[in-house]
Amino acid sequence: MEEKFIAAWAQAREAAAGLGIRMRPVEAADALKTARRCMDGHRESDGFFLLADKKHLELSLEALVVDKRFTSLFTDEQANTALSRLLNAGYYC
Repeated sequence: MEEKFIAAWAQAREAAAGLGIRMRPVEAADALKTARRCMDGHRESDGFFLLADKKHLELSLEALVVDKRFTSLFTDEQANTALSRLLNAGYYC
């Protein structure tokens, strides 16, 4: 499951790059740890507001965290944080 999440996040980042949104690189070995740390923090993921402006929040880390394929990788609190950020930005999953 972890490998599928890492691949999905990499694909989302590539798609965002295709929209002209540049994000900091994430090493595959640290991707899940980085994602969890981001959801434990107080700010949105890298590129979140740029993706919101372009109406592509489905490419955000937050959208992947609440994706039913990957929810088992995150705590309820992390998933709730992701969902709150998405809803506050006007994105409905």
